[in-house]
Amino acid sequence: MPSAGIAPRRAVQLAALFAMMVAFTAQLVGALLPVIPLFIAASVVNLGLDLVLQHKQPGLLAVLGRIRFDVTVRQLLRDMLILVGLLHIDGINPLEEQAPLTITLLLFYGTHFVCQAVAVLVRRTRSMPFVTRNIDASALRLCDAPPRILSRQTGRRLLRFSVPTTVGMMLTSITTDAYWGGIGLAVSLALSAGGTLYLGTWLLPKKRVANEKQALAWLDNWLAEYQPTVGMYFSGGSSSAYQANMWLSTLASLDGNPIIVLRERFMVQKIEATDVPIVCIPKVANLMRLEHSTLKVLLHPANSGKTSQILRIPSIKHAFTNHGESDKLSSCNPYAKAYDEVWVAGPAARDRYQLADIGVEDKDVIEVGRPQLAPIEPYAGAPAGRMTTVLYAPTWEGWDGNPGNTSVILAGENIVRELLADENVQLLYKPHPMTGSVDPRAGAANTRIQAMITEANARRSGERPGPEAAAELARRTEALNALTTSAFRKSADELERMRLQGTPEEGRAAAVAAAVTAWEEAYWNSFPRWEHRIITTARPGIFSCFNQADVLISDVSSVVSDYLSSEKPYAVANTSGMSEDDFRANFPTVRAATILTPEADGVAALLDAVRDPAQDTLAAERAELKEHLLGPSDPPSSVRFNQAALDLCAKADERRIRMENRLSGIPGQRSQEDVDASETAEHEASGASDTTAAV
Repeated sequence: MPSAGIAPRRAVQLAALFAMMVAFTAQLVGALLPVIPLFIAASVVNLGLDLVLQHKQPGLLAVLGRIRFDVTVRQLLRDMLILVGLLHIDGINPLEEQAPLTITLLLFYGTHFVCQAVAVLVRRTRSMPFVTRNIDASALRLCDAPPRILSRQTGRRLLRFSVPTTVGMMLTSITTDAYWGGIGLAVSLALSAGGTLYLGTWLLPKKRVANEKQALAWLDNWLAEYQPTVGMYFSGGSSSAYQANMWLSTLASLDGNPIIVLRERFMVQKIEATDVPIVCIPKVANLMRLEHSTLKVLLHPANSGKTSQILRIPSIKHAFTNHGESDKLSSCNPYAKAYDEVWVAGPAARDRYQLADIGVEDKDVIEVGRPQLAPIEPYAGAPAGRMTTVLYAPTWEGWDGNPGNTSVILAGENIVRELLADENVQLLYKPHPMTGSVDPRAGAANTRIQAMITEANARRSGERPGPEAAAELARRTEALNALTTSAFRKSADELERMRLQGTPEEGRAAAVAAAVTAWEEAYWNSFPRWEHRIITTARPGIFSCFNQADVLISDVSSVVSDYLSSEKPYAVANTSGMSEDDFRANFPTVRAATILTPEADGVAALLDAVRDPAQDTLAAERAELKEHLLGPSDPPSSVRFNQAALDLCAKADERRIRMENRLSGIPGQRSQEDVDASETAEHEASGASDTTAAV
């Protein structure tokens, strides 16, 4: 359970804080009495503990900062206690020896604060109004970032540069010779002053990047040159990136020049490997520059608070594509009526919007299918071998506290227990990545389920793949990572990453697709068919799990709709409290499913139907439901999706032409060509009148 891990961690944090307070107290006592061994030990332990916590528990030290006991105050207090200790040690002359040490120490702190000011200036000069990826931005004069310890890690810089001072002062405490303290202070001062001067070189013209005005002008020029036509707009938290990533291949295959528009800077690195240009524009004022670009259509895989900001641009048509369809109310959000069109997979979603009566007109609902589902393999009959592979992929608990959202809390353990009891079942457990993010009970149940699976694996045995399988997976992993990830220095900032993530190499997208396929094959071959798997990482993806599974167990979610494209058997857990008849009536996606109770009744019958197609009475209903949910297979979804994008682009063009015609007919709003022509006509008429008068 998560709480079991939280308690020990908090105990460690409290112990660390207590140890720091003890160290300060011991240092004070050792300095005043004086007890030199205690004084030296406490001084060294105090600084060492702060250094360790800066790396291991930065959040804990942030709490101290909120009560005005930040790293600068702590280090200044340590150094003051050291000076007090030296005053009480016989053999050290306060005026002749300690005064120079104090002055040098003050100079050290002076250079530290100067370095801090320079760091602020450098960060400001290296803050672009936007972030890009897959775009050649070399014209912005991008360069490598300064070392993080100088530009961003104020606390670590002060502590590390203070180490020579503390060491020198401790030697002075032992020897009563101020020479050692002077050496230590000189080294610390040199490090601080030298670091400040080095950091200052990023303010020189050679290392200064383009300013905000120049950067925005460059962005306008790039947009004019690239001429984007259709794009994807996305805004969200760090765990929501999957909602955008599922549309990358579809966006890349559209006619025209695609683009991805983001709002959060961190999201630039959350987007998976793609060749589509990415532009992140955090500020609304800068986002409005897209109105003057050639961008005609934006696709929206999710709603967010910042979506309303881009909807202000009337020259762009907006289509809501969602990141999945299900019978849950979240698939019919009233926010959808803010878009020009709502793109859905098939007739079921169209009906869902009309039944929801949330203001979305039927004419604005466009059926485009689900082009991402192309990799899902069709049903090929009963399992060929002895093992039956079951994919249990529950969704998360949602925001509204509805017990029917996820089966993890009420039914998850029962379902898994039933599956693990069958020696001919291989279980693939892939929970939603947000499981437990709202309801701790879901997180606790998820933890217990994983423990059950681990214990079940320990009781199983059999032949395993040879070492060559693991070696192949490692090789494929390295090859895929080389294509899909970028290696950055620890000191790299946004601008350095922009420079390194410029225009992608030609053919990279095809190479990534081939590498993913090869990796997935190596992954599934790396463990035996009898071994259960817990899959909580992004790879393998859910579609790859679909292809491995003989049957799916899930909840009312888009996973069910997507899985139906294979027409394989599936089951849905009913934890809503409804009767089975009401459950089927309220959620059309479960019409062709085996319904499982919270006690997991129905698992045995489900497995029998999977292993013996003669007992599978829902095959015809699955085929019918598939078309109802996902639309016809001809023409292919990719073709229908692309045509929908072209049609919406045409509507954007039609609006632009209408607006130009309207403006040309309003006094004071004529085009420059009309003004020039009018002035020429007036001039000629005036000349003719003068000639007539002269005659």
